[in-house]
Amino acid sequence: MSSVPSSDREKAQVLRDRIRRYDYAYHVLDDPEVPDVVYDRSVRELQAIEAEHPELITPDSPTQRVGFEPQTEFREVEHLLPMLSLDNVFSSEELEDYDRRVKERLDRADLSVDEVEYVAEPKLDGAAVSLIYEGGVFVTGATRGDGRQGEDITHNLRTIAAVPLRLAGGREPARLEVRGEVYMPKEGFEAFNEKARERGEKTFVNPRNAAAGSLRQLDARMTALRPLDIFFYALGACEGLEMPGSQSELLALLRDMGFRTCPEAELIVGFLGCLAYYENILKYRANLPYEIDGVVYKVNSARQQEALGFVSRAPRWAIAHKFPAQEEMTVVKNVEFQVGRTGALTPVARLEPVFVGGVTVSNATLHNMDEVERKDVRLGDTVIVRRAGDVIPEVVKVLPDHRPKGARRVKLPRKCPVCGSAVERTEAEAVARCVGGLYCSAQRKEALQHFASRKAMNIDGLGAKLIDQLVDADLVRTPADLYGLALEQVAGLERMAEKSAANVLDALERSKQTTFPRFLYALGIREVGETTSQALASHFGSIAPLTAASEADLVSVPHVGPIVAGHVRNFFQEAHNQQVIADLIERGVHWPDAQAPVEKGDLPLDGKTVVLTGTLSAMTREEATARLRALGAKVTGSVSRSTDLVIAGENAGSKLKKAGELGIECWSEEQLLVLIS
Repeated sequence: MSSVPSSDREKAQVLRDRIRRYDYAYHVLDDPEVPDVVYDRSVRELQAIEAEHPELITPDSPTQRVGFEPQTEFREVEHLLPMLSLDNVFSSEELEDYDRRVKERLDRADLSVDEVEYVAEPKLDGAAVSLIYEGGVFVTGATRGDGRQGEDITHNLRTIAAVPLRLAGGREPARLEVRGEVYMPKEGFEAFNEKARERGEKTFVNPRNAAAGSLRQLDARMTALRPLDIFFYALGACEGLEMPGSQSELLALLRDMGFRTCPEAELIVGFLGCLAYYENILKYRANLPYEIDGVVYKVNSARQQEALGFVSRAPRWAIAHKFPAQEEMTVVKNVEFQVGRTGALTPVARLEPVFVGGVTVSNATLHNMDEVERKDVRLGDTVIVRRAGDVIPEVVKVLPDHRPKGARRVKLPRKCPVCGSAVERTEAEAVARCVGGLYCSAQRKEALQHFASRKAMNIDGLGAKLIDQLVDADLVRTPADLYGLALEQVAGLERMAEKSAANVLDALERSKQTTFPRFLYALGIREVGETTSQALASHFGSIAPLTAASEADLVSVPHVGPIVAGHVRNFFQEAHNQQVIADLIERGVHWPDAQAPVEKGDLPLDGKTVVLTGTLSAMTREEATARLRALGAKVTGSVSRSTDLVIAGENAGSKLKKAGELGIECWSEEQLLVLIS
């Protein structure tokens, strides 16, 4: 007889069920049921019970995502049903031909229709995987491999929080094979690479490689450190579960079983519907939180899918509509070094102009000298350059076979190319820096641009060209000097009439009224971004205690580690920085001290998912987002069934239309302003 008290056994089961419910709400519904602290508390309670009674641990327990011994090799797994690839189209004409062929085949199968219904989804740029569930419990996961056999990556897939370890809804089919795409979100990819650069480690070329490489770690603990996510889109073999009659119903079934599906999936009609979806996704591609390389269309009706059948290794009832290439080959003509506001020297490749990602690219970042040396970039090299959305183009790979004789290596300059000060490169950092500080006009210009930027002091009209003139004329040395400018000084600059000069001074006057987090962010403290600025402002409340804080005090703040704490402490210890802050305050820059945080339950939009669309007149999109978050809302970029509220400004488009179709509550900007007031 078991020695485990029945109360502990029951408590463990209650906690497991509760955590699975929380996971379902967070990952599938995109509607978190509880704050993170409540979720973490439940996990810790379950861990404590299982630590005391190890016999209660089950393979599908939420505590068992990580903890297996590293594997020595990947064993092969045979898919229950082959994982097929998709044929591609690259133009609207090819897409129209495909739609015509589908209708002709359906006509021959006595399933004639005027227009075919399709389910359209973004084509994720990740790694395809297959997961097997037995009795409702996740038992095996594999890569796509050659379509028939893949590699066993079960332990690595378990580390992804959006992978359910047990099916939801009480479903326990004898065997179920589920297909999905593992990807690394853009934000996680950039953060991971940035940390790798700081440590002088190898970075990933793109999110697709990052996802695939993360899944091929023999030690699942390494995979658990990677910011991976997953969308599910198909079923393979199925025993003990009735297959849905359409693709749209299949996606709904997947969600009911606890699988996260792409919120951008839509049911559309005919060739024109496909084309409109493609153009809309292409337009908003850069705003999606994940990388895509096209759109997938699937015939919705399962009966029609069966009639269309397969050709070779691809289904006739699905097609991928690929986007224009985002990678191209070109030649490195030269490498120059740009100096940033922290003195960092960034090598920039000057390229033979090439059309990529919809624009002509002639410059690409090489990040730092470690990257230059790792990729072995030389003058005259033929390289692959990549551009994705609004991301700065980068050189991702050198093609050594195309290297000309005598190609010269890139050397780090000993002196700053702007001010002639010494260039310093420590062993602890991948970045080389000019030590000139504000003496270096490049650093001064970059620091002033950052100070005036929209997310900092938001000084409208004070752009890079005007700052260049102000610095070159020695009118401005520190941010505080901006608030001492006279009308005749600004009006006397090139292309600055009295009216435009007055507008700039008005914008400077308006910017004096700011917030403490914005002010901290505007100071340009090294490695202190928006999130860290908000955390520091919330913790210390005002400038005086922050200025006096020790490194130990700073490390106790969320989002602040020892390195950032050192940067913050060093910044406030510098006498000239303290003088700039004092000068700014003396010249009228002010903000309300941070207030004690409000309990979440008291916030009017607590737990609500809100989407902004259209042009706002009373505030910027960033300001509106900050206000909404302060009211407890979660602000997302796309409308789905989990959206609670859409706030529409002028010229609102497809998001407002979709909200109406889904019956989601919609507000005008005026209604938002009433709530804020």
